[in-house]
Amino acid sequence: MMDTSDFKHTLITDRSPQEVFQAILNVRKWWTGYYGEKFSGDTKNLNDEFTFHAADGVHYSRQKLVEVIPGKKIVWLITDSTLSFVEKTDEWIGTTVIFDISTTGNKTRLVFTHQGLTPQTECYNSCAPSWTRYLENKLLPLINERSHSTGS
Repeated sequence: MMDTSDFKHTLITDRSPQEVFQAILNVRKWWTGYYGEKFSGDTKNLNDEFTFHAADGVHYSRQKLVEVIPGKKIVWLITDSTLSFVEKTDEWIGTTVIFDISTTGNKTRLVFTHQGLTPQTECYNSCAPSWTRYLENKLLPLINERSHSTGS
């Protein structure tokens, strides 16, 4: 039986749900640093749109914030995308990136889901580890900083 589950990754922190929420909104600060990424657009409010470009040309995508619930949830709809390293270069279009924030005991849990990124998609074996690297090595340290600048 094929695995059709969406890519998910969970982070746990001592920071408050609001601090986690603010860090996620600062996309430029955490979805960068590996491939000379370039950003344009806004990443804070409902209906904001932003683009991500990897400098090596392997990845372009445009995201729209379609759900923003302070301290609880952020959802991006990927409205345009080109992945040059796979045959179906538009396989991210129409997928969603979901950040669910909740509390568990005295900790905050962030569940990241890229809905539509499943083991059947060609980019899964490249994209899933890349998401994990950004989440663990960029977003989590940003969340755990003492203060969050929210420049967009």
